[in-house]
Amino acid sequence: MLKDFRDFLLKTNALALAVGVIIGAATGKAVSAVVDDILMPPISMVMPPGDWREAQVVLSQSTDKNGKVTVSAIKYGHLAGAFIDFTIISFVVFMITKTILPKEAPAAATKTCPECLETVAAAARRCKACTSVLA
Repeated sequence: MLKDFRDFLLKTNALALAVGVIIGAATGKAVSAVVDDILMPPISMVMPPGDWREAQVVLSQSTDKNGKVTVSAIKYGHLAGAFIDFTIISFVVFMITKTILPKEAPAAATKTCPECLETVAAAARRCKACTSVLA
């Protein structure tokens, strides 16, 4: 049973997926901290005063027999805040990814054989597939 479980973890990459989820959660917390603690204070200086995320249009309001008030509303402030948060967080993740990940190496120069249409290196003098002489 233990051998089967170990094989399952190794063959299905479940362990790598678990590590990815844990690192993703930690990265999410770090990005949220950058956004909340560094980016949002200057942004809030140019936003309208008050709690604009609570802005809403009340469609209907009713009271049940227990005195509980039920409000149906379009919460456009919450929606706008969610879009702003998403945009800022996406940009921060983009910048972090752009600086951390290595740049892609340029693709090797290739050409196509006129006889068999096989892709060969640009410096090749003979096609590796059909052995025809390349000009």
